[in-house]
Amino acid sequence: MPNVQSVVRAFHLLEALTAGDLGITELAERTELPKSTVARLVRTLERIGAVERADEDGRYRIGAQIVNLAGVASPTANLISIVRPHLRLLADLTGEDAGLSVPDGNRVHYIDQVSSDNDIQVRDWTGERVAMHAVPSGQVILAHWPEDRLERYLERPLNAYTPATITDPEELRKRLRQVHEDGYVWAHEEFTEGLSSVATALRDSRGKLVGAIHVHGPSYRFPAPGTAEEIGAALLETAERLSRLIPPI
Repeated sequence: MPNVQSVVRAFHLLEALTAGDLGITELAERTELPKSTVARLVRTLERIGAVERADEDGRYRIGAQIVNLAGVASPTANLISIVRPHLRLLADLTGEDAGLSVPDGNRVHYIDQVSSDNDIQVRDWTGERVAMHAVPSGQVILAHWPEDRLERYLERPLNAYTPATITDPEELRKRLRQVHEDGYVWAHEEFTEGLSSVATALRDSRGKLVGAIHVHGPSYRFPAPGTAEEIGAALLETAERLSRLIPPI
């Protein structure tokens, strides 16, 4: 049944591309298929929008048609599938864990994390929900809330999780202004002692805020001296790239 075999092979190619942009040779190696077969299937997948060219070097990525279909089935799962390869790149670049979170009322919900290859790692926060003011992922979301909604949040007690947690509304406002100036924000041991994190807001292709991406690691090594701005810039670049890939949610 050659047609069924082609469908299975095409699925394996799409599955391989969830790890990131790949060329024909890399796809052939990962799927253990002949390069000629991979090239033929990729051409077909490209014609129907299931894959698309990622760059001029001949690499491919998941196409808009697959992204749109996945979005209909599960917006959250779709967001994770789009963002995860880019979290892997951030983890490889920084040597620390990278994560994705979305707003959930007055809390931020961590929905995915990619661990680094570092021997000493922090815990996986996936599934946790944390007060917005206590973590940079929440702070970058707060910074983009309408003023009336932000006011209602600041009227509530800002609970302290560590001695460094921002609990003063005016101090938090100052932090949010910093988010608007820099586009990202660092927090050192504000939620968990010994943990530092940096985050930036994440938007869809229409500019709507959908969440935040972050990188975190042990404070004694992260960020390394003189690297804070470079890491922040990498986050911003990643968020900008993702904003072109995330369909309206």
